[in-house]
Formats: sequence, structure tokens, C-alpha cells
Amino acid sequence: MNIFSKRLNRLPPYMFGKLKQLTHERRQLGIDIIDLGMGNPNQPTPQPIIDKLTEAAQELRHHRYSASRGIFNLRREISWHYERRFNVSIDAEEEAIAVIGTKEGLGHLALALIDEGDLAMVPNPTFPIHTYSIVLAGGSVVSIPLTEENHFVPSVAEITRDIWPRPKVLILSFPHNPTGAVTDLAFFEEVVDFAKRQDMIVIHDLAYADIVFDGYEAPSFLQAKGAKDVGVEFFSLSKSYNMAGWRCGFAVGNREIIEALARIKGYYDYGIFAPIQVASIMALRTPADVIQENAEVYRKRRDVLVEGLNRIGWQVKTPRASMFVWAPIPEPWRHLTSMEFSMKLLNEAEVCVSPGAGFGHNGEGYVRIALVENEDRIRQAVRQMRRALFG
Repeated sequence: MNIFSKRLNRLPPYMFGKLKQLTHERRQLGIDIIDLGMGNPNQPTPQPIIDKLTEAAQELRHHRYSASRGIFNLRREISWHYERRFNVSIDAEEEAIAVIGTKEGLGHLALALIDEGDLAMVPNPTFPIHTYSIVLAGGSVVSIPLTEENHFVPSVAEITRDIWPRPKVLILSFPHNPTGAVTDLAFFEEVVDFAKRQDMIVIHDLAYADIVFDGYEAPSFLQAKGAKDVGVEFFSLSKSYNMAGWRCGFAVGNREIIEALARIKGYYDYGIFAPIQVASIMALRTPADVIQENAEVYRKRRDVLVEGLNRIGWQVKTPRASMFVWAPIPEPWRHLTSMEFSMKLLNEAEVCVSPGAGFGHNGEGYVRIALVENEDRIRQAVRQMRRALFG
């Protein structure tokens, strides 16, 4: 008897989970694996945020159930943050909602928007939840191919091709995970025009807004004229403030879409632990120079990794954003799949990276290397990869 749902059976094995387990097993045997697989920040959360959490946790009123939509003071701070940062006006009552991390928010929003058989357009490669939130909701995914030739940015002309039935949702995320690709406000303005013509909802994931380099500034989708008419944007505290384990983010934008997410969440959760929300207010008040210092840590790591790989004969490009390097499998090893190549690095170089195929079939032929170790460990990883790959 098959006891599992069709929904569960639509999910492939989680490739990254397998690599994580293999890394753990090797470490249990005393093997010093350098883990550059998961985008898991290793820098500390800024101390004022921790202090505020500690202070708020002492208040007994915060030990009770919170609000699924998020406490008002946090939603108000979110609106102020968007006003300061992007010059975008957000109604704290109706256009903002706290989520238990962007993965939870995207997953529940898909349940609120997608019916069985609905189509959603999703870039390929992409962060897995962008695809599997749709799959879990019973929808079907139309892949938008991202290639090196188009700098891993979809052509609006390409996504306007005739598809029937018409897709209901378009999911985007720039700066992009896994490729590190960036775009500008003009691109989002094209997307808004396209969405209005096609009567389509746009969901934008702005997880890497603050991990930017070389003078690049990441725009918000909501800065595009009319963006709130067609969509919403998710923002995560995980990367900007090194709060990955805290599981706090938010969605802002179209009030009907925000209300739909709030209705779904009302049945699933009682909200984030209130002291985390109070501390998240402090996070959104973090001075710009602290955020820039955090980005500078990643820039230095990026330069060490990119320069090191190119020096040993592994040709990679320099990303202008995100905490990843998207690396084509070196020529001598292109007969291997990205999973086979990742296993080779794990077994022979004792370095864990993410196989590109884990982000979609267009990711085959690449691996994603996360900048989550210090510069000395990255140099060590490069030396070990050189020995394993080039002798």
C-alpha cells in the first residue's frame, strides 16, 4: 500500500540533504571537510540584535502566542525600512506580513494562489523552493531558461512567448541564487508591463539585497512603477544580518496577495516567537556601515576564491552579488554530471560544493560554491581542489 500523498511523490530526493549527510558522516570519521555547499552564513549576528532578543525574552508577555501576520511594530519598521532604503511606501497594516523565513512564506503563498493545474513561470536554474512551492501546491512549472549567453537574466521577450493556458504566476529573484546574476530597475519595469498585459502575479525574492559588490546596488522590484498592482516581494533577514537560524523575513506589496498569505498562515502558525520579532526591528535599524562591512567580508572571500580557481586553471567569472560563485565544471571533467563532480570533490578534495542540477536541469554542468568559510579556509579548499583535479 502506498501510504504517501501524490504531493510527496512529486518531490525528488533533496540533493543538498544527501551531500550534507555525507559531509556529516565524513566529519564523524575525523575527516576535515571544508563545507562550501550550503549558503549558511558563518559570521555572528550583530551584538545589538542579540542583546535586544535577550532583553525581550525576559518579558513574560512575549512568551505567549504571537500574531501570525507579525507584530505591528515589526510591520511598521518594515514599512519605514522600505521608505528609507528604496523610497517605496508600504502600508504596515495591509501591505506587509512577517514570515518564518522566506521558504515558509513562498510555500504558503503558493498554497494561497495556485490551484491544481495552474501554471507558474520559474527561472531555471533557481533556488529550489521557487520551483517546489508550486509543485507542492499542485501547480505545474514552466521553466524560463537562464544561460551564460544571456548573463543568467531572462529575456522579457522570451517569457512573453505564447503559452496556453496562461501562467498565473512569475517568480523571480535578483540578485540571483545560484548564479549571482544581477539586473537593474529597467528590467523590473519591463516585468511589470509584461505582468499587466498577461494578467499575471509577480513574486520577487530579494534575499541578497545587501550582499553586493563593486559599486552595484540591488533595486527592489517594488521600485518599478505599478509593481504593487501586480506583485509582492520577499525580504529575508538571514543574509543581510547573519540571522539564518532565526527564521525571520517578510513579504511586502500588493495588499490582496498579502491578505491571501495572511489567511493561509492563520491556519498554519501562530507567528514567530515575539522576542525574535522585536530583535528583528533592531536588525532593520542596523547602520549602513555595518551592512557594508558584512558585504566586504564576502567580497574578500569572493576575490580569494575566484583568483585562486582561475590560477589553478579552473576558469570562473566574478559575481557582483550574492554569497556564491557559479562555476562551470572544468574541461577535463565535463563528462561527469554535476552530482558526480561534486562527489569527486567531496571524496578526493574533501570539499563540499552544491551540484548545479540541484537548482534545475539548466544548472547541469555547473557547481555552486558558497563563500561561507574564512579566507584561509578558502585558500586551503583551492589547494585541495587543485590536487584532486589537476594533479
